Amino acid sequence: MALVVKKFGGSSVATTEKILNVAKRILNEKQADDKIVVVVSAMGDSTDNLITLAEGIDTQPYKSQYAREMDMLLTTGEQVSIALLAMAFQKLGHPAISLTGSMIGMLTNSVHTKGKILNIKPARVLEELDKGNIVVVAGFQGADKFGDPVTLGRGGSDTSAVALAGALKADECEIFTDVDGVYSADPRIVKNARRMKEITYVEMLEMARLGAGVMQPRSVEMGQYYNIPIHVRSTFTDKTGTIIREAYTLLEDKDFEIRGVSHDQKVAKIAVLGVENVPGIAHTIFSALADAHIDVDMIVQSIRNLEKNITDMVFTIALSDLPEAKKVVDVVAEKINAAAVLVEEDVAKVSIVGVGMLGKPGIAARMFGALAKANVNIDIISTSEISVSCLIKGSQLTEAVNSIHDEFFSD
Repeated sequence: MALVVKKFGGSSVATTEKILNVAKRILNEKQADDKIVVVVSAMGDSTDNLITLAEGIDTQPYKSQYAREMDMLLTTGEQVSIALLAMAFQKLGHPAISLTGSMIGMLTNSVHTKGKILNIKPARVLEELDKGNIVVVAGFQGADKFGDPVTLGRGGSDTSAVALAGALKADECEIFTDVDGVYSADPRIVKNARRMKEITYVEMLEMARLGAGVMQPRSVEMGQYYNIPIHVRSTFTDKTGTIIREAYTLLEDKDFEIRGVSHDQKVAKIAVLGVENVPGIAHTIFSALADAHIDVDMIVQSIRNLEKNITDMVFTIALSDLPEAKKVVDVVAEKINAAAVLVEEDVAKVSIVGVGMLGKPGIAARMFGALAKANVNIDIISTSEISVSCLIKGSQLTEAVNSIHDEFFSD
């Protein structure tokens, strides 16, 4: 007997036919005494369609004043898919029940549209499993202490699934998606990308943080915290995918210099130009952004005029945060007498990740050489112990990713 949490994304449940196929697959794989929890996203493009409806009211529906109502709107997408999937199980002869995030005891903070899970008390889920039900749970959502719905941001259904698996002490969490595992690069961009049999939490977290869309960073954090193996699989094949776990078990997967090439096109660059280079300036800018719940990624401070002690502050944010971030930065720029605020949207971040680069000089140089070979200029560079990231022109992303991948995975 096993307790397994399975998560299916929007493309897997895009139509009622696909929903029935998901139900059939789960029942075909289920052993007699298995207890199954299924976490699902909204059907297909449902979330995008709901956002389009909101844009009919205001072209910028993610303004802070609308945040609660956006969550009230967006959580309806998952409620449709969980109800239909529960009905599909019942039609196929197995008892099932659908539950929203609040019904499963998923408590979040009150940061609407970017919520974080604080606690899960899954008593209702355990009760329904003991009754013999397959429990179908709405991903991407929880509720705050006031009972208001709160969504978990992009990829939040993955986080819901892994966190719930941890709270239930599940044997495994399976993430079903439209690709059959984690690859050395996005296979839609790099044709010879390699599928990994396994990858560590640490490396997967870094790849996800740097743009690998197959997993959301917080979901990997949850897996590491609870030490729950995460199995990334395809909805459309029976192939074994990629296992995300604490350490490698296969010798072949230990023999590498880097593990993968990640990229992120959904970024924007903001430059605050001509500010006085004195203590407190950086704090003034970035604390204001933090108060608005806007994450900042790459940061560069460069001296513009040494004699006058004038500097420029350049940083990147998620593209979706740009309207709100621009408002915040414009206010701060006026307070600190900045010369100008510039915004650039045609940018992308490309990164290499792998614990194999530890103690190996020359890895970054090879990445820069590959970009030079592809005639790609580097705007900003940032590093961690197991990654190197470069900000480049968005229009050159495909050439950049392929050139870097060829450098490290040519044989």
